[in-house]
Amino acid sequence: MYRRYIRQNLEAALADTRVVLLNGARQTGKSTLVQELANERDDRYLTLDDPTTLALARSDPSALLSGSSGGFTVIDEVQLAPALFPALKREVDRDPRPGRFLLTGSANVTLLPTLAESLAGRIEVLPMQPLAQVELAGHGDNLVDRLFAADPGWTTGDRDDTERVAICRRIVAGGFPEAVARDEPARRDAWFRSYVATILQRDVREIANIDGLADLPRLLALLAARTATLMNASEISRSAAIAQTSLRRYLALLEATFLLRPLPAWATNLGKRLVRASKLHLIDSGLAAHLRGQSDPEALALSVNLGPLLESFVVQEVRKQVSWSRHAATPYHFRTAAGAEVDLVLEAPDGRVAGVEVKSSSSVDQADFRGLRVLAEAAGGNFATGVVVYLGEQVLQFGERLWAVPAGVAVGVGARLAGSGSPARS
Repeated sequence: MYRRYIRQNLEAALADTRVVLLNGARQTGKSTLVQELANERDDRYLTLDDPTTLALARSDPSALLSGSSGGFTVIDEVQLAPALFPALKREVDRDPRPGRFLLTGSANVTLLPTLAESLAGRIEVLPMQPLAQVELAGHGDNLVDRLFAADPGWTTGDRDDTERVAICRRIVAGGFPEAVARDEPARRDAWFRSYVATILQRDVREIANIDGLADLPRLLALLAARTATLMNASEISRSAAIAQTSLRRYLALLEATFLLRPLPAWATNLGKRLVRASKLHLIDSGLAAHLRGQSDPEALALSVNLGPLLESFVVQEVRKQVSWSRHAATPYHFRTAAGAEVDLVLEAPDGRVAGVEVKSSSSVDQADFRGLRVLAEAAGGNFATGVVVYLGEQVLQFGERLWAVPAGVAVGVGARLAGSGSPARS
């Protein structure tokens, strides 16, 4: 069993918040983690995947909660019974002790008006994502903390021997625990097929009544083919033969079930000179590779189409690390109308900005830092660090606060460098 680094934030939230929601896609390990906590505390665990429990939660939620007066209760898959939220409000207002309820959700229940109205000020929502590479490796090196540190702990000449094919194996495996556990590519593809079918045929039906359910698998494959590109609704609408009004609804459903994770554009006072469109990313590089038909790591390593998948892989790995980093940074991308771009921008609450550009080449030069230099100019004194993540072997410095870093080092599967250690607590 893998150590999940979000657990430290989860325990901190339970110590001072009445209701905590662990929110994320199915099969990311939410149930395993919350059952582990419930067993350690010898307390109550309920899952709404059980038909009897679900029926009670929908028909008489107060009765379901009546057995929770003694202490800690876990309720799994809470999105299946929105009627629970008003009952939870009454219960935690009656007894406001922290850590009374730990919920999980496999759809974005924060979009439900009943939650916003009922539990505002009483709930903390934490993201649960597929396994990060540092969790698979069993160490807590965190690129986000390095980027905002006074000294990122890199030295020119530090080497990483993670091979290109080894990175591609990580990309096609992704981070879903069940998929990672399957070494045989055909069996992993079978898992992804079943996963997508389950989400689209079960979860989407449960949160929305839609006429075009048959359009969603085709749309998801189309989005995977466009991973790491700018969102262009008009072009997607034409290619998928889906009306834009329907497309907006379908995209919202894919986001609500966490399959789609667009990356918004970073904005500064440059105003209209910046491109405002979000970038397309799916939740998991393995899922994207499966949908693109690129699940063979050896072939991917030689493919001219490696770049978008590598970019999405790095972006999602950094997003995972953000969730337990000591810096509660918000992820964006950056692109100017003149074409300067940075694949990932992290903005800390204090306004400092760090940038990550991803290249699938085995070497880098000064031209690869163009976007990061434009970002640094836009951020001014708030610019912290910029890195180009690439498929080479050496850490190299290309200027003040500008580094080239091997992909294995950046995502935590390569060499352990100075300053690495257990994940920092917020």
